[in-house]
Amino acid sequence: MSLLHSLLKVLGVTLMLAIGNAAQTSLEHPGLGKSLTIGILLYEGWEPLDVMGPYEILMNLSYFHNITLVLISDSLGPVTTQPTVPAGSPLEAHNHMMPLSVSATHTYRTAPKLDILLVPGGVGLDIREAANDTTLEHFVKSRYGELKYLLSVCTGARVLAKSGVLNGKRATTNKSAWSFVVSQGTNVSWVPSARWTQDGKVWTSSGVTAGMDMLYAFTNFLYGNETVDQVMNIIEYAPHTDPSWDPFSVVYKIPGANMSMSLKDCAGPVGTF
Repeated sequence: MSLLHSLLKVLGVTLMLAIGNAAQTSLEHPGLGKSLTIGILLYEGWEPLDVMGPYEILMNLSYFHNITLVLISDSLGPVTTQPTVPAGSPLEAHNHMMPLSVSATHTYRTAPKLDILLVPGGVGLDIREAANDTTLEHFVKSRYGELKYLLSVCTGARVLAKSGVLNGKRATTNKSAWSFVVSQGTNVSWVPSARWTQDGKVWTSSGVTAGMDMLYAFTNFLYGNETVDQVMNIIEYAPHTDPSWDPFSVVYKIPGANMSMSLKDCAGPVGTF
């Protein structure tokens, strides 16, 4: 066998091993090397940190990975966090709260094909329910089949539940709104002590800041911890890394929650130092 033949044989084996390792990595972290389009639903009265927390993580990760963001609402242009609350409503106090607006890039009709959809919570969901507005639920249900992953933060889980996509699945939600949200939908296995849950392609988080904890776990799943831990330390966020334990389930005395767990030392910086 010639030296050239031997070298080609070694290179071939090396190439096959590299391809195999890359395939294995792709299976373990399905976002690596992919272009992903992420949609976030906006509506009047959305909860700021439900959106901005995950966005901060995704924005920083888009330095390393190909991520396209789509902001979807009833119409193009600014969408405020301050809902229009009728006079005399129990929610009327929200009328004097500080508003924040973010511009929607697409409507429910013009939104492109999505790989990932995130549904935030917010008091606006109460307003929409009172008006029998099921636009969000219809959109989630119509897009569910094409999505690779569906995420909810806080009371956004009620949209998933009412759309039917949580049927037969585990889920969690904001513990301060627990009793109301878990009355939504049918055949949902609500997990009282969970900080976040994953059931197939559906991820749900507890309240507000828990969305960032879920995004840490979700993006770790997508990309591995190398770039994700780097981002956490750049933004100086110490994620809660135990999906089964939400201390606020104790604070709000959620039925079925583990009341014996410690409320201290839930989180710390991630990565190797």
